[in-house]
Amino acid sequence: MPVPVVILVLTSLLSSVASGDPQTTLLNSGCSQYNATPSDTFLATLNATFADLNATISLSNFSNFATSSQPRAITSVYALLQCRTYLSKADCMTCFSTAVNKIRTCGAANGARVIYDGCMLRYESNSFFDQGTQVGNTQLCNGSANGVEGSAAEIKVIVQDLVEAVPKISGYAAAVEKDGVYTYAQCVETVTRSTCQQCLQVAQGNIDNCLPNAFGRGIDAGCFMRYSNVRFFETNQTTDLTPYLKSGGSSKKGAIIGGVVGGVGFLALLVIFLLIKRSRDAQTNRRGSILGATELQGPLKFHYKDLKSATKDFSEENKLGAGGFGDVYKGLLKNGTIVAVKRLAIFETSRAKFDFESEVKLISNVHHRNLVRLLGCSSKGNDLLLVYEYMANGSLDKFLFGEKKGALSWKQRHNIIIGMARGLAYLHQEFHVCILHRDIKSNNILLDENFQPKIGDFGLARLLPHDLSHLSTNFAGTLGYTAPEYAIHGTLSEKADTYSYGVVVLEIISGRKCNDMNLEHTAQYLPEWAWTLYETNEPIALVDKSLDVDEDEAEEIERVIKIALMCTQSTVAARPAMSDVVVMLLSKGGSLLEPTKPTFIDAGIRSTGDTAYNYSSSASGPNAAQSISEISAR
Repeated sequence: MPVPVVILVLTSLLSSVASGDPQTTLLNSGCSQYNATPSDTFLATLNATFADLNATISLSNFSNFATSSQPRAITSVYALLQCRTYLSKADCMTCFSTAVNKIRTCGAANGARVIYDGCMLRYESNSFFDQGTQVGNTQLCNGSANGVEGSAAEIKVIVQDLVEAVPKISGYAAAVEKDGVYTYAQCVETVTRSTCQQCLQVAQGNIDNCLPNAFGRGIDAGCFMRYSNVRFFETNQTTDLTPYLKSGGSSKKGAIIGGVVGGVGFLALLVIFLLIKRSRDAQTNRRGSILGATELQGPLKFHYKDLKSATKDFSEENKLGAGGFGDVYKGLLKNGTIVAVKRLAIFETSRAKFDFESEVKLISNVHHRNLVRLLGCSSKGNDLLLVYEYMANGSLDKFLFGEKKGALSWKQRHNIIIGMARGLAYLHQEFHVCILHRDIKSNNILLDENFQPKIGDFGLARLLPHDLSHLSTNFAGTLGYTAPEYAIHGTLSEKADTYSYGVVVLEIISGRKCNDMNLEHTAQYLPEWAWTLYETNEPIALVDKSLDVDEDEAEEIERVIKIALMCTQSTVAARPAMSDVVVMLLSKGGSLLEPTKPTFIDAGIRSTGDTAYNYSSSASGPNAAQSISEISAR
């Protein structure tokens, strides 16, 4: 079998490297509790990632830090290796070898990490290279209780200097030797300077708790700090921090040391303690793993009064929008973070209240670059609040039909189409529970400051009472976007999301709403118009008039239109899975299957409030739309 062969070859190669002092004392390790599927494909991708890291270590200019990305449609792997800068290349490779052997015990877990004194190895199914301090940061203390009692004040000063200096040093690392005490700090090279400093500040608080023990380590996702009264790096590997410190650093040192030794600095230490405590409280006081993104944890609990204050008492001034699940407000937290607060409107049912925390816990553990991050929740009586990351550019519909219409280039639109597909593929197939969105539409696609798309409102339909989980005018579906089999009899599968996705793609290409009543060719529904143009070999006529596309872009657009029509086919089984959609979008060449005619919906509302649908199936031949009975039976 190919996977085990790769494992054996790689392990053999790594194990053959001579080592001096690779510092392979295990400090921390963990495996995600969720397995990637299909496991054999994932393991093959993981093997390729480790082989890529191994090749990087072998390069002459290797700087003890490397990342590898294997973005795939279903089984993406992102990995990071960081060796301490004082390790030789041979010792780094030995530490890497040890880490690979250890991390393989996690099997097909979709995320894992191991941290040694000499190196850290971590992989995830989503990119994490920008992470600094994370939930689960901790310290390890050992040695005699009075190991560095006389030097505790000096260590505090050195650690403070490292926090200030390391973010300014190329490579984010420095070692300091003074009076028989050896101190080291390091950040991963892919974080920003501010993220590095923030991570080291948390590590400083952790490592201070080790004093006066002889050895101490601060461990986090994006940084590492260590002190010891035993040498663990050479004298010629130290760094002079003076150029990176603010002026007056020496006198500041003297004041701090004198204060600590003489007891005068008690108030200063108290302030530092309170600041550290506040930082930890902000991380919800949870411990255990630095991989908060892969291990099931509860959502952050916000105080209701804080959210009420942050949104100015849910004022109209702060209102960002409204949807079937409730209104959304912009909130400014006390720490300066901007968030989006959704005030749920899911009726006052005992089931909704009972399910709220368990379902929100599930949703809060969904982490993907194309899904809006749920930060936490709050409740007071029947008022249920969800706190999301704030998306600077708002919803996609504003750029397609609203005040910012025509502002998106084709490249941006294409990236949005791909990102949406990736987010849905993750919900359907990569998360440990299959989550069906049920209400994919343009105003549920949010854009960050870089116009990267993130799907919102996923998982919320799970909070609905059973008798309301089917389509209605208020919940779990929107007219024009809803798959016919779901609209008729509530037959629900991931292919219902595929249908809605196809409709949104046609909106992105055309800049027209799915139920635009001014469509050409007397069409009453966007997929109907798109199909008419496809049948007459004029698909490019669908393109938004504000776009000025070249020949290559026109060819790409025609391919995407065909994929969108494949997603909106009447026959449920004929629609592709979202993982297949990702592959088709990323493949520049290769033939695509011919789509069959979509079912077109002409929706009207009865006086009772129920939704009524008329289905057009006037075409004949093999491409004709399916009858209602055929659709319902699938």
